[in-house]
Amino acid sequence: MQYLAVLGRQPEISLAELQAQFKDVHKISNKVAIFKNDQVPDTNRFGGTLKFAKLLTKMPFDYLISLPEGKITLGVSDYSKKPSKKRAENEALKLKRTMKKRGRNVRVVPNKTPELSTATSHHNQLGEKPRHVELILVEKTWYLSLGAQNITAYAKRDQARPARDAKVGMLPPKLAQILINLCGPLKPGARVLDPFCGTGVVLQEAALMGYTPYGTGLSERMVEYSKKNLAWLASTAGNSANISPRSARLAGLADRAITPVKTGVIAPVASGNINELPAVDVSQGDATSYTWSAPIDAVACETYLGPPMSTPPVDIKLKTAKQECQTIILGFLKNISTQITPGTPLVLAIPAWLRPDNTYSHLNILDEIANLGYNVEKNFGRNNLLYARTGQVVAREIIILRKK
Repeated sequence: MQYLAVLGRQPEISLAELQAQFKDVHKISNKVAIFKNDQVPDTNRFGGTLKFAKLLTKMPFDYLISLPEGKITLGVSDYSKKPSKKRAENEALKLKRTMKKRGRNVRVVPNKTPELSTATSHHNQLGEKPRHVELILVEKTWYLSLGAQNITAYAKRDQARPARDAKVGMLPPKLAQILINLCGPLKPGARVLDPFCGTGVVLQEAALMGYTPYGTGLSERMVEYSKKNLAWLASTAGNSANISPRSARLAGLADRAITPVKTGVIAPVASGNINELPAVDVSQGDATSYTWSAPIDAVACETYLGPPMSTPPVDIKLKTAKQECQTIILGFLKNISTQITPGTPLVLAIPAWLRPDNTYSHLNILDEIANLGYNVEKNFGRNNLLYARTGQVVAREIIILRKK
């Protein structure tokens, strides 16, 4: 089946995430890409994709008239290279008139732009409930939306976690998903290590994606934060305000209870089921010297980003921050290189700093990383994998490595 992906606000990162998971992904504009896949993609597992849609094999009217009886909520988005709000509106109203002649009631979701926003699609549950339909037009080809990103769930997982610390930075759940997906396809239950676990965002997203989270952190306080947040996640799994029911089922988190273990491991246990699920292991440890337990199937993390900064740093401050970050990152990669098997993927978010001319200064460590026994993925341009909002002083540069 052919699918369409609506790319996020940083399309090159969105595209890289898709290319890591699917074959033959083709970007057809700055907003959409197409690919073929045997299984239906889940929007809630891809931080960089705003919507997924499948190729509509019928004409739009034929599809709508085949829906079960009842009122239809219809939205139309135009993602053509030259999108038109008027065209989207006209197509929606034309379908409404034609359906009315056949005795079917249709409510049209109004367009403010050629494309319905993610928020509009989500709040109208387009593609998520029966008879709630979003049709996507790309040139002359129609696609049927499978649903938009659950922005309510993302916000909940980001803002409602009981343990948060703005001083150490807050990794967005969407970016955590991107880092994990950039590791490439992983087997169900794969053990994903975050050696800089912070408050546990990568760990929570790994759990929701059906993987086994494994985390370590330098600070005991951050380790405790991770444990509290993972316990909260399990206790609220299945709540639509927190995660999608589908994601809860995939993660095996629905109806779980959290049982603290004497070793400090938080073990999720299925209620009423004697079969204990894999433990979520979170421990204190210095990433430059710690010995992790096997197996490690993938590494996804945000490394140390240096001190928080609200304005572009002066040269001497930048030099100091670079040296500190470089020492920690290279120390970690040297330490773990003997603990993982060849082919193990590592996806790291490392710092880049805004300069007064609005460019970013990077850590020039790729050659040194290669000398430590890693292949550095070079199929993406460096600036294309820079994750930053406008004016952000300390941005995140994503690098993709694989153990030789």
